[in-house]
Amino acid sequence: MGGHKVLPLPQHFGKITAEEIDAYMKDFQDDANHDHMVQPGMVYISQPSEYGTLYSLEELTQISHICHSHHLPLYVDGARLAYALASTQNDVTLPDLARLCDAFYIGGTKCGALFGEAVVIPQHNRIPHFFTIIKQHGALVAKGRVLGIQFDELFTDDLYLHIGRSAIEYAEKIKKALQEKGYSLYFDSPTNQIFVILDDAAKCRLEQHVDFSFWEMYDTTHTVVRFATSWATTAAATDQLIALL
Repeated sequence: MGGHKVLPLPQHFGKITAEEIDAYMKDFQDDANHDHMVQPGMVYISQPSEYGTLYSLEELTQISHICHSHHLPLYVDGARLAYALASTQNDVTLPDLARLCDAFYIGGTKCGALFGEAVVIPQHNRIPHFFTIIKQHGALVAKGRVLGIQFDELFTDDLYLHIGRSAIEYAEKIKKALQEKGYSLYFDSPTNQIFVILDDAAKCRLEQHVDFSFWEMYDTTHTVVRFATSWATTAAATDQLIALL
């Protein structure tokens, strides 16, 4: 709608690297026809990624430095950020994101809020006339305080830092049960998403009782599916799934 184009880089279980960003930009700049090509305007990554994987502080720092060396803003999608912060394998904090990113957002919709996300632009006036731009796109909520109240509560007593913890614990419990029962994990995700390889018979049996997401075909007789826990997942629901497995 805005006349932009996504320029994808190869992903490694949902993540891209600083080296690949640097190589892409150098190839673009060295191309004699680059004035006639789509100009890269921003780097967009997710924490956690769509595979539930995490950028380490070292990886994020490297990406930030490469972006800024090429005058590219760095934007981090934090739709599931609470689950990144709660993961025992995470070493990236909110202050780190504010220091390394030009903009990021703190997910609400998937992390306990009724709806909405909190966009954070650490540098004052990084996007001039931002309020007006929101209005021009018909995206200004008339009663924005409804959004604000949610995040006020989520950041009282550090609730947001802890609300994803149970999701991580239940995901680990489900992964352990899958492995004990002979299922094959597609890979080991450190957050609230579990990717498992099901043969056609097991998939048909499970989908009669359980909601899960199709991810991709593994081969002609096996499918990768995704189970996802959340802040609202209960011990009873987790035990029920394990019993079905």
